[in-house]
Amino acid sequence: MADEADETFYDEEESEGGPVKPFLEHLEDLRWTLIKVFTSLAVAMLVCLVAGDHLVRFLTYPLQAASRFYTPPPGSLVTVHWGTNVLARLDRSTLGQWLPGWSTNVQALNVVPMHVNGQWVLALQPEAQSPVPEQDPFVLLKNYSPISAFMVAIKLALYGGLVLALPFMLYFIGQFVLPALKVHERRFVLRALGVGGFLFLLGMAFCYFVMLEVALGATVQFSAWLGFRADEWRAEDYITFVCMFMLVMGVSFELPIVLLALVKIGLLDYEKLRNFRPYWVVAELVICAFLTPSGDPFTMFLMAIPVHILYEISTLIAWWWARRERRLQATGAE
Repeated sequence: MADEADETFYDEEESEGGPVKPFLEHLEDLRWTLIKVFTSLAVAMLVCLVAGDHLVRFLTYPLQAASRFYTPPPGSLVTVHWGTNVLARLDRSTLGQWLPGWSTNVQALNVVPMHVNGQWVLALQPEAQSPVPEQDPFVLLKNYSPISAFMVAIKLALYGGLVLALPFMLYFIGQFVLPALKVHERRFVLRALGVGGFLFLLGMAFCYFVMLEVALGATVQFSAWLGFRADEWRAEDYITFVCMFMLVMGVSFELPIVLLALVKIGLLDYEKLRNFRPYWVVAELVICAFLTPSGDPFTMFLMAIPVHILYEISTLIAWWWARRERRLQATGAE
């Protein structure tokens, strides 16, 4: 009889949550949870700070990939230089408009002083070979202040440390929260964390390998269309743009977790998701317009496409859940 009573008490404890603790013990657990969370974040930030040069190479890879597709082919530009200083690069196809009658085999134009009619003027002298070594004319990242390098390092440590420490932070928070949940609630939370972590990494990977390359190239082309040169960017602004873009895409890929959690608790269902689809198209465009770091329409639409696909997948899963529930009810009625 004693064994049966103990077993019944264990089942009730598991179904209702963990053992009840005094308020002061909960505060002590919360204190240690916060200490472990901030310690893991500090260690991750220190690791990212030490590996700052590797992170810079990692974050500048999309820019290098974009330059391979958007950089003009070799020989299509004519360099205008003064000594070793590059003053401009002219498109060879439009060289005849600037300098009519000049030969098309001109590789460079050198600015030289010339004595004309008793006055010294600056003239362009054609050269068959440019003395200036070829450089990448796409985009150069530069620091324009003494503290810019330190600001870049701090942002790398902050963003990189947050991503690196996130699994450990969630683990420590779970140690504090999960004992108070029921068994089925724990299962749901653990599944949501697992799927949510996968979707977050998937969103960041999609942004890194697909969206960043297209967005960076489109930004440069859009600037050129407006008549502005975009061959030099501040390194701090670039790092902020890339990190924020990846984090925003990772968070936006959590949409199925939010929608399906609302379906589970009964606030949403398949019919509501289907009927809300036209309004969601407008809402996701507005949300992506605010969340897109660059703010250009092309990147906004590029970000809205996977978000809408995730909405459709969530609607499909909600339909499958509703169908399975109807089948179970029909089986139970029989």
